[in-house]
Amino acid sequence: MSTQEDLPAWDLSDLYPSPDSPELKNDLEKVREKVEIFATNWQGNLANASGQEIAMAIDLYQEISEILGRIGSYAQLIFATDSTDAKNAQFYQYINEQITSISTKTLFFTLELNRISEEDLQNKLTNEALVSWKPFLDTIRVFRPYQLSDDIEKVLHEKSVTGRAAWNRLYDETLAAMQVTVQKEKIGLGEALNKLSAGDREVREHAAKGLGESFNSNLRLFSLITNTLAKDKHITDEWRKFPRVDSERNCDNMIEDEVVDALVNAVTQDYQRLSHRYFKLKAKWLGLDKLQHWDRNAPLPDDNDQLIPWEQAKEIVHTAYNDFNPEMGTMIQEFLNKPWIDATLRPGKSSGAFAHPTVPQVHPYILLNYHGRNRDVMTLAHELGHGIHQLLAAKQGYIQSNTPLTLAETASVFGEMLTFQSLLQNQKTPEQRRIMLSRKVEDMLNTVVRQIAFYQFERKVHEARQSNELLPEQIGQFWMETQQASLGPAFEFTPEYASYWTYIPHFIHSPFYVYAYAFGDCLVNALYKVYQDGHENFQEKYMEMLQAGGTKKHKELLAPFGLDASDPGFWRKGLDVISQFIDELEQA
Repeated sequence: MSTQEDLPAWDLSDLYPSPDSPELKNDLEKVREKVEIFATNWQGNLANASGQEIAMAIDLYQEISEILGRIGSYAQLIFATDSTDAKNAQFYQYINEQITSISTKTLFFTLELNRISEEDLQNKLTNEALVSWKPFLDTIRVFRPYQLSDDIEKVLHEKSVTGRAAWNRLYDETLAAMQVTVQKEKIGLGEALNKLSAGDREVREHAAKGLGESFNSNLRLFSLITNTLAKDKHITDEWRKFPRVDSERNCDNMIEDEVVDALVNAVTQDYQRLSHRYFKLKAKWLGLDKLQHWDRNAPLPDDNDQLIPWEQAKEIVHTAYNDFNPEMGTMIQEFLNKPWIDATLRPGKSSGAFAHPTVPQVHPYILLNYHGRNRDVMTLAHELGHGIHQLLAAKQGYIQSNTPLTLAETASVFGEMLTFQSLLQNQKTPEQRRIMLSRKVEDMLNTVVRQIAFYQFERKVHEARQSNELLPEQIGQFWMETQQASLGPAFEFTPEYASYWTYIPHFIHSPFYVYAYAFGDCLVNALYKVYQDGHENFQEKYMEMLQAGGTKKHKELLAPFGLDASDPGFWRKGLDVISQFIDELEQA
């Protein structure tokens, strides 16, 4: 594998030169002045404003939001670089407090826009300038039935910095500082999790036991954080009168409850056809009567999973994208050639991976922890897909470029599929093909089955927390129930696995985010089948879909491909792709 020095680290100076730079201080001062002018001119005046005037107000609102977004992105990325550094944490908290204080003065804007009657808004939308902002208006008006008084909204917003945001920070800092003892050696959380994919079963077991010990030593803290945030959410949900624990997320994703239910039901009903069937095969390949949880991501016996140098990983991913669309290949090359990616392994760095869009005037930044495994190459392909999506959507402007989570995973998962298919075609023997297929099936099961199991776990936690604080043992029981149901009878679970829910950051940061992964994977499977079938002008339509950002809903985006996520048969198409891969593995 590449030496540590060969792995790239990002350069955040495209945002700001340093945390104490004059540029950042000037932007804070400038945005404070803009907000004062904005509030003076528009607070209490929107109801009587013309369509042209509202369009002008939204222009200024976007300008303010983008400056705050730039500042916030910089602080978040600094913190992700090393959250154990006290100065980074202090800077992150300072910026969060400043942004919360400043943005509180703009809170009236969306609240007042939502108080405009539908009839009056339609009259105002006869103005051409306002029509271009209709997607933004549609997005905020989804929350119209759940809006509270201005004073309550202001209190909820201002207290978030000492509420949810503070608990999130405590969780992040605890995870980042966590040391795991594996065979008497203390290592970071990311390195320990990576060992769960080791070829040596003993190494996996020691890592799993060490992780369990570390999670359990922090279990009371993680349980307190989870209980507090779940209750905090329940209180807010009750005030807003959201009908379900996931209603806010569904509104945010611009997706109907029944579409989410259709996805969850389809995947749950397919547990036996997918994960149960595959892991029964895997147990046989590994020569085991039962799999333990540390065998879930084990490589197959003939899979040496050779370490892939960073330069080779770049070439693999670039080739896959470029063969699909040279324009995408050029964009990928820009990410790979410029200091926009941080793949370096270092203490205190955020585990996992993400692509941060920052602001349209700059560019996305990508974080990953590159260990040189096949999965890391797929992660690079995944995050670069996000990066391309974010670059293409940037032309919609700051407040209309963000895509709902359900569609935000489209480009990333499609990029993974392109990379996988490219590699699969280059396998020279049936055995190599079987290994590649098994890796892909496991990735898909992790993206679809595992994420739906996560969603069901969250529902159990949030629904139960409405009545009482949950004991760590109760949360662990919900975790074990959903894991056993999804993974099937091929597994038995040792007691320490009951604490493994603690390291999933989405549960803390973004309740009910997880079903978006399954949505995205099934959507991409169906989309890729359309591509394979030679759909006319597919690449052109695909690029247009990504460029739309948040200006279109899932029905509009999928219609050009003849797909409809509200059709019950849609999910079957996506799940059939996974099942067909397992069919091939059974016959190999």
